[in-house]
Amino acid sequence: MKVAVNNHDEAHWALIAQSLEECAPSLQLKLLDCLHSYSQIFDSSEQIADPALNQQLQLVREEYRNGLWQPRVEQINQTITEHHAQIVPITSSEYPQQLQQIAKPPPLLYIRGNRNCLYLPQLAIVGSRRMTRGGEMTAHAWAKNLADSGFTITSGLAMGIDACAHRGALAAQQGTTVAVMATGIDCIYPSRHSQLAQQIIDKGGALITEFAPETAPRPAHFPQRNRIISGLSLGVLVVEAAIKSGSLITAKYALEQNREVFSIPGSINNPQSKGCHQLIKQGACLVESTAEIVAEIAGPLASYGEKYKELCALSTDNTQSPSAPPVALTDEESQLLEMLGFDPILVDQLNTPWPMEKLSQLLVSLELKEVIINEQGYFQRAR
Repeated sequence: MKVAVNNHDEAHWALIAQSLEECAPSLQLKLLDCLHSYSQIFDSSEQIADPALNQQLQLVREEYRNGLWQPRVEQINQTITEHHAQIVPITSSEYPQQLQQIAKPPPLLYIRGNRNCLYLPQLAIVGSRRMTRGGEMTAHAWAKNLADSGFTITSGLAMGIDACAHRGALAAQQGTTVAVMATGIDCIYPSRHSQLAQQIIDKGGALITEFAPETAPRPAHFPQRNRIISGLSLGVLVVEAAIKSGSLITAKYALEQNREVFSIPGSINNPQSKGCHQLIKQGACLVESTAEIVAEIAGPLASYGEKYKELCALSTDNTQSPSAPPVALTDEESQLLEMLGFDPILVDQLNTPWPMEKLSQLLVSLELKEVIINEQGYFQRAR
């Protein structure tokens, strides 16, 4: 697709296209393949050789001429101004190249924050909304490690693993993160993540969506949003996912887009690991450290220039799965820790020499020292 000459004018014409009932996103892409810019769709009399497509073009131009789109476009422009957002059409030189390569790229992006982070190498981290404590720790630590190495972390601003990935990136010294939304740019969902969204912007990251302002969350929008998460990224890391998790949809899009898919294995007894195991059976790359991820994407990473070739060596040295500093344990705590494995177990299943009251005290102490995890009465080692 050729790049339009005037990005500002293209944004105006693209916004009009979004406001026309006759001009669905799929039709926009077909028209742009022929006419190469939104201005040519509306501000010219050029025709298309294909009769059926040319007839659709005339209907679009007729709807444009009746002017009923003007109040909607004015309203959108006002909302964009109020929220300090930007519009980037697919015909603009500012449109992310990675995203432009996918099968059905969004014709128009609404962006809040620093759009320059969209041009940096991105890794998507996704997973279950109903994460375990272990999944939470892993998502946060791996996102921080990868962000410390120079990657922008991309996710969906959802509850669970998504939010942990964003927060892990923000915890890195120079970390940036991109949140891909399934709502309008003015509607943060879930609303409890409004502060997180602002933190992402404040630290040089961005919020991005293809949906017009005032678009509320709808079930169909979330799978649609997932193709953008994978499309922006060099690879997708699935931390925890149940069999029917939306994260598997993101992984499916990643494979279709020729992106790498990485999966962290977990306990065979953890329902939130079964989706990860299924991905591994289907060919996803099993990873145990962030260095393995960087090694797999070294080829695509080189396309970002000399600066990012250094990431391979840097990540190998500094982004292994984090090892915890030594924790002072009593003899009894050490003995109990030896009895616990990485699979969740009920207290009643532990064969210990202590009465229940004493055992409960030791478990609480180990939990406070963050060496074990308590998931609804099931205990396991944290590391």
